[in-house]
Amino acid sequence: MAKNVIQKKSYEFAVEVIKAYQMLKKTHHEYDLFRQFLRSGTSIGANIQESVAAQSRKDFLSKVYISFKEARETLYWINLLIDTGYLTPPFSNTLKSKCEELIRILSSITKTTSETLKKI
Repeated sequence: MAKNVIQKKSYEFAVEVIKAYQMLKKTHHEYDLFRQFLRSGTSIGANIQESVAAQSRKDFLSKVYISFKEARETLYWINLLIDTGYLTPPFSNTLKSKCEELIRILSSITKTTSETLKKI
């Protein structure tokens, strides 16, 4: 079965986060900030994968909402890394744009699912 859009995009984003983390580790001392960025950035797709096997719509919503919160946290770390000069264009722009897109998609999914649950 083909992966849905959010599965594909969150996986591709996780790959980009890992690449950014590897670059940051090579060019700077390892900081907790980098690990936090890695953790939240890869957690988005992991929680999406969990949502695929959700036991109920409520469980699905919970997993997707966790992904949404992780995406927002990741955007915070990206902005912090940009503002402190650790991430620079054009890579930083691409990473930020992809994260913002994930946030929009996840927000839409949570909103739609919440509305559906209210009708049940």
